[in-house]
Amino acid sequence: MSESLLVQLRKGVLDMCVLAMLARQDGYAYDIASRLADGIGMGEGTIYPLMRRMQADGLVKTYLEESSSGPPRKYYQLTRAGRAALAAQKAEWNAFTSSVAKILADANLASPRIVGGAS
Repeated sequence: MSESLLVQLRKGVLDMCVLAMLARQDGYAYDIASRLADGIGMGEGTIYPLMRRMQADGLVKTYLEESSSGPPRKYYQLTRAGRAALAAQKAEWNAFTSSVAKILADANLASPRIVGGAS
């Protein structure tokens, strides 16, 4: 797979992945970024603007929690709107990936068609 395609795919699923992670448990930005890096190879720099945007959009809310290793950490928690957005995105993702899988499966079954071949 080309690197540019992989980058575009990662960008396309980033919001949904963050919402899904927060649906399981609250998290702070560095932890979310680390899990994204492990899971889909996203860099840390993309998470902070994304979290600010999600907060501005009302998808997440924040709270501070004391940390044993430094200053309090800002945790992100999914809101009701965030849960609804995740449900909608999951439905769209499932329909989309199902359609793509069908197209790819059909392409494997089709016999090659020669265009402009010899007469």
